[in-house]
Amino acid sequence: MSSFHWDWGFAWAILPELLQGLVVTVLATLLGSMVAFALGMVWTLVRMLRIPLLTPSVSFFVEFIRGTPLLIQLYFLYYVLPTWGLTISPLPTGIFGLGLFYSAYAAEIFRAGIEDLPPGQWEAALTLGLPVRRVWLGIILPQAIRSVVPILGNVVISMFKQSSLLSTITMFELLAAGLNIGSVNYRYVEPLTLVGAFYFAISFLSARIVRSLEAKHAFAD
Repeated sequence: MSSFHWDWGFAWAILPELLQGLVVTVLATLLGSMVAFALGMVWTLVRMLRIPLLTPSVSFFVEFIRGTPLLIQLYFLYYVLPTWGLTISPLPTGIFGLGLFYSAYAAEIFRAGIEDLPPGQWEAALTLGLPVRRVWLGIILPQAIRSVVPILGNVVISMFKQSSLLSTITMFELLAAGLNIGSVNYRYVEPLTLVGAFYFAISFLSARIVRSLEAKHAFAD
């Protein structure tokens, strides 16, 4: 029964290893967010430009990504693709898997931000003779992205918490570090408690930042 008692000495001893896992988790989240937002913008533009064949294909792909679990997608990328001759190490697989999954959600957020803009801006810009590319890059997208930044922040927080699934593809992130410590020392109370505390602390602080951005955006409007 003593193994279920909290041991502060053991907790402090395992902290460095957990912090290493936390660094990997944060790195995967940040890089995955970059992939998600970049791909999400591509999906959004292709869908809004209504390109024959390409737009319906992208729309189906986005719905497919949204409609299937992230865990299955990670398993497919890491365990199935190698059977087709494409083998990628765990960290790049995790980053791309997170980015691909959340790009489908980012695409919907970007689309909503663009459609929320007053249609008169399009008409005024085109009336002035501005090129369509300049209208998109100089007027529409900057406003749309600025308006959805708080929502994108929530996506990053969700990605951070979902990154715990990367342990299933042998990636040594925060949860994997905690499970490894527990299996080696036959003590799970301290490592898993600390893992949960790290997830909560970073998610809580990030949520506070997102709420401040939302308040600032509402005030600006």
